[in-house]
Amino acid sequence: MKAKIDTGARTSSVHAFDLVDLGDRVAFRLYPWQESEDDARDAELPVHDRRVIRSSSGHEEERIVVLLDVQLAGRSATIETTLTNRDSMGFRMLIGREALRQGFIIDPAASFLGGRAPKAIRMANRGR
Repeated sequence: MKAKIDTGARTSSVHAFDLVDLGDRVAFRLYPWQESEDDARDAELPVHDRRVIRSSSGHEEERIVVLLDVQLAGRSATIETTLTNRDSMGFRMLIGREALRQGFIIDPAASFLGGRAPKAIRMANRGR
């Protein structure tokens, strides 16, 4: 899943579909590609926290927080991630400052320092 680094965001977030709040657990579905159900994944995780998140436009929303194991630039990290609707956003996942504090250095002048997906995957996702 292509993710955007956002040093202005404290917490990471991921676009979650079909969210079912089970109290101490949450079930949801991830679609890694825009406008496609290819490679969809079902997940059920413990609820780590519930937080009121304020968007850059000032809108507040309570979100469920889970701990996700992710690969960033070839390194594994467990990060706090809110589950939300990012349908209008260009990236299905946003990586915030708290995740980056695990030893990542940001170069604002560069892109894709962690590498790009293989060309076949990029081309397949281009039209989506």
